Amino acid sequence: MWQTFYIKPNEIGILYHRSDFKKILQPGTYTYFGWHWQVRTFDLNQPEAKIENLELLLRNHSSELEQALVVVRTGFNQAALVRLGQNWISIAPNQLRAFWRGFIEVETHLFNLEESLELPAEFVQQLRGITLNGIKKFQISEYEIGLLYVQNNFVRPLEPGEYAFWSFDRDVSVRTFSRIVPNPSFPLEDVLIERHPDFVSDYCEIVQLQNQQVAIVRYQGKVISILPPCSRKLFWQGVEVEAIDISNDAKLPSRLVAELVSGLPEALTLSRSSLHICEVPTQHVGLLYINQEFQTQLQPGKHAWWVFGRSLQTEVFDLRQQAMEVSGQDILSKDKVPLRLNLTAGFRILDPLRAKNSLADITAYLYKELQFALRGAVGERSLDALLEDKGAIDRSISEYIRQKTADYGIEIDSVGVKDIILPGEIKTILSKVVEAEKAAQANVVRRREETAATRSMLNTAKVMEDNPVALRLKELEVLERIAEKIEKIQVNGSLDSILTELIRINRD
Repeated sequence: MWQTFYIKPNEIGILYHRSDFKKILQPGTYTYFGWHWQVRTFDLNQPEAKIENLELLLRNHSSELEQALVVVRTGFNQAALVRLGQNWISIAPNQLRAFWRGFIEVETHLFNLEESLELPAEFVQQLRGITLNGIKKFQISEYEIGLLYVQNNFVRPLEPGEYAFWSFDRDVSVRTFSRIVPNPSFPLEDVLIERHPDFVSDYCEIVQLQNQQVAIVRYQGKVISILPPCSRKLFWQGVEVEAIDISNDAKLPSRLVAELVSGLPEALTLSRSSLHICEVPTQHVGLLYINQEFQTQLQPGKHAWWVFGRSLQTEVFDLRQQAMEVSGQDILSKDKVPLRLNLTAGFRILDPLRAKNSLADITAYLYKELQFALRGAVGERSLDALLEDKGAIDRSISEYIRQKTADYGIEIDSVGVKDIILPGEIKTILSKVVEAEKAAQANVVRRREETAATRSMLNTAKVMEDNPVALRLKELEVLERIAEKIEKIQVNGSLDSILTELIRINRD
């Protein structure tokens, strides 16, 4: 029985007899006698030869197979790149792969992963834009630097450029850091410092401080970091480091106060947690305590101290005249009349240190003593005495409070009762008393005026009785006043008849 097999131009075949390999068949027609012949064809457009039992066939027929195949075998620590025409594939370790020769150009490259995981630059360029299994690619910008980690262990820094690394059975990562930011946050900085001194010396500036040192780190003239004692930190090269010994004096000089406190807001934000800042306004004074002990008085201005290793406390006192209001004090007078009073006092702190050391709360003490003084002054006087001489209360309170504050460095400038508020029923009674007094005074005045008017009329009558001319002038005066109020006067008879007999007034 004859069998005929046809191999197409874009195919290649493998001839088997009773499942045993016999030979490679190129494109063409083949005839064999018997039923046990088999031909398996492969499409050369798919360049990889996926042949069953390839390992066994290569062991027994390597010379014949290698004439038709490109065989790629990778070891335990090897990987391979294969170019198939314009395409690339990657081959992992411990792999056996074969590719047909001739139809599509095949190019293979074997890499030893023990020597380096990095692909050479020419392959990185050829693989640009291509994603392959087992290869990780990274792009480092011109303003960045990369740190290569394999299995989370630092390997080396990467300068700007393109990189590709084998990642079969390995965790390969690159962490990029901007060179523009001078204080990068390196992972495990202590490990970098201890295990990779070459990287630190080539790229970094290390700041390592003693127990009583702080450091100000500047970049291009600007403060970028403030480090506390015992710090160890890495910065990119190019920073300026000023180490300061704070063992004897923690106060900042004026130039640092101007830079860190009064300068750029960014510097104040960085230094706020490291400094104790006190601003003393004009006409004020400050008290400084370090570890609960008084140190010195602070003059107006901005002051700052390093807080490390010490407890700082400052308190600012106003030296100007201050006012205190004691309002709504309900007190009984000596004659049991309930009163509500409002008091105001002016005071000035002359010796802040004595006041601070003697009094826990200056304003609370003054308020309490003014209350006591007011109650004592009102309680020993009757309502009439209070209303008659309110200044007596002021003098009594002033004398009392000055004695109480003389030993505490506080000067009382003035004390005065602003308001005395009476209950409603007392107001009504007092209003009636005042009304009665005023009514009596009005009656006296009215009687006095009536008496004077009567006496004046009597004197006028006596003058007219003895002097007819004066009487006639008075009559004319009366007539003139009447004429002012009427529009027309009709007179019949002589002038005598007007005054003695008949006066008729007609109004139209």
